[in-house]
Amino acid sequence: MDEVLNLEFDGGSRGNPGPAGIGVVVRAADRTPLVTLGRYVGRATNNVAEYKALITVLREAKKLGAKRIHVKGDSELIIRQMKGEYRVKSEDLRPLFEEASQLVDEFEQVRFEHNLRDHNALADKLANLAMDKKGDVTEADGEQTDLESPSPRAATAGDKWTCHRCGCVVMVQRPSSIRPHQLKPFVCQCGMKMEAER
Repeated sequence: MDEVLNLEFDGGSRGNPGPAGIGVVVRAADRTPLVTLGRYVGRATNNVAEYKALITVLREAKKLGAKRIHVKGDSELIIRQMKGEYRVKSEDLRPLFEEASQLVDEFEQVRFEHNLRDHNALADKLANLAMDKKGDVTEADGEQTDLESPSPRAATAGDKWTCHRCGCVVMVQRPSSIRPHQLKPFVCQCGMKMEAER
Protein backbone atom coordinates (compact mmCIF):
# COMPACT_ATOMS: atom_id res chain seq x y z
CA MET A 1 0.00 0.00 0.00
CA ASP A 2 1.60 3.25 -1.15
CA GLU A 3 -0.74 5.85 0.34
CA VAL A 4 0.01 7.45 3.69
CA LEU A 5 -2.36 6.08 6.32
CA ASN A 6 -3.47 8.29 9.20
CA LEU A 7 -3.37 6.54 12.56
CA GLU A 8 -5.23 7.91 15.59
CA PHE A 9 -5.00 6.40 19.07
CA ASP A 10 -6.28 7.09 22.56
CA GLY A 11 -6.13 5.32 25.89
CA GLY A 12 -7.90 6.05 29.13
CA SER A 13 -8.23 4.80 32.67
CA ARG A 14 -10.96 5.36 35.21
CA GLY A 15 -9.04 5.73 38.44
CA ASN A 16 -5.47 5.88 37.09
CA PRO A 17 -4.83 3.03 37.67
CA GLY A 18 -8.25 1.57 37.13
CA PRO A 19 -10.39 -0.05 34.44
CA ALA A 20 -8.76 0.97 31.15
CA GLY A 21 -9.62 1.00 27.49
CA ILE A 22 -8.06 1.94 24.18
CA GLY A 23 -9.43 3.34 20.95
CA VAL A 24 -7.71 3.19 17.57
CA VAL A 25 -8.63 4.49 14.13
CA VAL A 26 -6.78 3.85 10.87
CA ARG A 27 -7.82 6.21 8.09
CA ALA A 28 -7.04 6.20 4.38
CA ALA A 29 -5.36 9.27 2.89
CA ASP A 30 -8.84 10.68 2.09
CA ARG A 31 -9.76 10.31 5.83
CA THR A 32 -12.09 7.34 5.27
CA PRO A 33 -11.94 5.08 8.36
CA LEU A 34 -10.47 1.67 7.46
CA VAL A 35 -10.23 0.31 11.01
CA THR A 36 -12.16 1.45 14.09
CA LEU A 37 -11.51 -0.54 17.24
CA GLY A 38 -12.06 -0.08 20.95
CA ARG A 39 -10.59 -2.61 23.38
CA TYR A 40 -10.86 -3.13 27.13
CA VAL A 41 -7.34 -3.72 28.50
CA GLY A 42 -8.07 -4.41 32.17
CA ARG A 43 -6.54 -2.42 35.02
CA ALA A 44 -3.92 0.09 33.89
CA THR A 45 -2.79 3.70 34.15
CA ASN A 46 -3.63 6.29 31.51
CA ASN A 47 -0.09 6.21 30.12
CA VAL A 48 0.02 2.40 29.90
CA ALA A 49 -3.35 2.47 28.09
CA GLU A 50 -2.04 5.14 25.69
CA TYR A 51 0.98 2.99 24.81
CA LYS A 52 -1.21 -0.09 24.35
CA ALA A 53 -3.38 1.95 21.99
CA LEU A 54 -0.31 3.07 20.03
CA ILE A 55 0.96 -0.51 19.73
CA THR A 56 -2.48 -1.72 18.61
CA VAL A 57 -2.90 0.97 15.93
CA LEU A 58 0.60 0.26 14.58
CA ARG A 59 -0.24 -3.46 14.33
CA GLU A 60 -3.52 -2.71 12.55
CA ALA A 61 -1.68 -0.54 10.01
CA LYS A 62 0.83 -3.36 9.40
CA LYS A 63 -2.05 -5.79 8.76
CA LEU A 64 -3.28 -3.43 6.03
CA GLY A 65 0.17 -3.42 4.41
CA ALA A 66 0.94 0.22 5.23
CA LYS A 67 4.45 1.47 4.52
CA ARG A 68 4.01 5.16 5.31
CA ILE A 69 2.04 6.38 8.32
CA HIS A 70 1.11 9.62 10.06
CA VAL A 71 0.48 8.87 13.76
CA LYS A 72 -1.64 11.22 15.86
CA GLY A 73 -2.45 11.00 19.55
CA ASP A 74 -3.58 13.41 22.23
CA SER A 75 -1.00 12.24 24.80
CA GLU A 76 1.82 14.75 24.62
CA LEU A 77 4.00 12.47 26.77
CA ILE A 78 3.71 9.46 24.43
CA ILE A 79 4.15 11.52 21.24
CA ARG A 80 7.22 13.32 22.62
CA GLN A 81 8.75 10.06 23.86
CA MET A 82 8.25 8.45 20.46
CA LYS A 83 9.85 11.49 18.78
CA GLY A 84 12.82 11.24 21.14
CA GLU A 85 12.08 14.60 22.79
CA TYR A 86 11.35 13.09 26.24
CA ARG A 87 13.19 10.25 27.98
CA VAL A 88 11.20 7.24 29.17
CA LYS A 89 11.72 7.32 32.93
CA SER A 90 8.90 5.01 34.05
CA GLU A 91 9.83 1.33 34.33
CA ASP A 92 6.18 0.46 33.57
CA LEU A 93 6.36 2.30 30.24
CA ARG A 94 9.84 1.24 29.10
CA PRO A 95 8.87 -2.21 27.67
CA LEU A 96 5.83 -0.68 25.93
CA PHE A 97 7.98 2.11 24.46
CA GLU A 98 10.47 -0.50 23.19
CA GLU A 99 7.69 -2.59 21.61
CA ALA A 100 6.21 0.49 19.93
CA SER A 101 9.66 1.54 18.69
CA GLN A 102 10.28 -1.89 17.16
CA LEU A 103 6.95 -1.66 15.32
CA VAL A 104 7.75 1.85 14.10
CA ASP A 105 11.04 0.57 12.64
CA GLU A 106 9.06 -1.77 10.35
CA PHE A 107 7.57 1.17 8.41
CA GLU A 108 9.38 3.07 5.66
CA GLN A 109 8.13 6.49 6.76
CA VAL A 110 6.62 7.57 10.09
CA ARG A 111 5.54 10.97 11.30
CA PHE A 112 4.25 11.63 14.84
CA GLU A 113 1.98 14.55 15.64
CA HIS A 114 0.34 15.68 18.87
CA ASN A 115 -3.41 15.73 18.18
CA LEU A 116 -5.64 17.98 20.27
CA ARG A 117 -8.32 16.06 22.15
CA ASP A 118 -11.20 17.44 20.07
CA HIS A 119 -9.47 16.12 16.91
CA ASN A 120 -9.18 12.66 18.49
CA ALA A 121 -12.88 12.25 19.26
CA LEU A 122 -13.52 8.92 17.52
CA ALA A 123 -10.58 7.12 19.18
CA ASP A 124 -11.64 8.60 22.54
CA LYS A 125 -15.23 7.46 22.07
CA LEU A 126 -14.12 3.93 21.14
CA ALA A 127 -11.92 3.74 24.25
CA ASN A 128 -14.80 4.85 26.48
CA LEU A 129 -17.25 2.42 24.87
CA ALA A 130 -14.75 -0.40 25.42
CA MET A 131 -14.45 0.57 29.10
CA ASP A 132 -18.26 0.72 29.43
CA LYS A 133 -18.73 -2.70 27.83
CA LYS A 134 -15.53 -4.24 29.23
CA GLY A 135 -14.93 -5.73 25.78
CA ASP A 136 -14.06 -5.00 22.16
CA VAL A 137 -16.15 -2.61 20.06
CA THR A 138 -15.83 -1.74 16.38
CA GLU A 139 -18.36 1.08 15.96
CA ALA A 140 -18.92 4.25 17.92
CA ASP A 141 -22.34 5.19 16.54
CA GLY A 142 -24.28 2.48 18.37
CA GLU A 143 -25.19 0.63 15.17
CA GLN A 144 -22.85 -2.28 15.80
CA THR A 145 -20.85 -1.99 18.99
CA ASP A 146 -20.16 -5.56 19.95
CA LEU A 147 -17.94 -8.11 18.24
CA GLU A 148 -20.44 -10.76 19.31
CA SER A 149 -23.07 -9.20 17.03
CA PRO A 150 -23.59 -10.86 13.66
CA SER A 151 -21.10 -9.53 11.13
CA PRO A 152 -22.25 -8.27 7.76
CA ARG A 153 -21.52 -10.53 4.83
CA ALA A 154 -18.50 -9.45 2.80
CA ALA A 155 -19.34 -8.40 -0.73
CA THR A 156 -18.18 -10.49 -3.66
CA ALA A 157 -17.49 -9.43 -7.25
CA GLY A 158 -20.77 -8.86 -9.09
CA ASP A 159 -22.87 -8.03 -5.99
CA LYS A 160 -25.24 -5.08 -6.48
CA TRP A 161 -26.77 -2.50 -4.13
CA THR A 162 -29.68 -0.28 -5.16
CA CYS A 163 -30.93 3.03 -3.82
CA HIS A 164 -34.74 2.87 -3.53
CA ARG A 165 -35.00 6.66 -3.48
CA CYS A 166 -33.16 7.65 -6.67
CA GLY A 167 -32.62 4.26 -8.32
CA CYS A 168 -28.84 4.36 -8.67
CA VAL A 169 -26.96 1.05 -8.49
CA VAL A 170 -23.53 0.15 -7.11
CA MET A 171 -21.91 -3.00 -8.45
CA VAL A 172 -18.84 -4.47 -6.75
CA GLN A 173 -15.98 -5.09 -9.16
CA ARG A 174 -13.24 -5.79 -6.62
CA PRO A 175 -14.24 -6.66 -3.03
CA SER A 176 -12.75 -4.72 -0.13
CA SER A 177 -9.92 -6.26 1.87
CA ILE A 178 -11.40 -4.79 5.06
CA ARG A 179 -12.48 -7.43 7.56
CA PRO A 180 -16.25 -8.12 7.32
CA HIS A 181 -17.09 -6.87 10.84
CA GLN A 182 -15.63 -3.45 9.92
CA LEU A 183 -17.59 -2.97 6.70
CA LYS A 184 -20.01 -0.07 6.53
CA PRO A 185 -23.29 -0.15 4.60
CA PHE A 186 -23.36 1.47 1.15
CA VAL A 187 -24.93 4.94 1.32
CA CYS A 188 -26.11 6.66 -1.85
CA GLN A 189 -25.06 10.23 -2.65
CA CYS A 190 -28.65 11.23 -1.93
CA GLY A 191 -28.12 10.02 1.66
CA MET A 192 -30.27 6.88 1.49
CA LYS A 193 -28.92 3.56 2.78
CA MET A 194 -28.65 1.18 -0.18
CA GLU A 195 -30.15 -2.31 -0.14
CA ALA A 196 -28.41 -5.42 -1.46
CA GLU A 197 -30.07 -7.09 -4.44
CA ARG A 198 -30.71 -10.74 -3.70
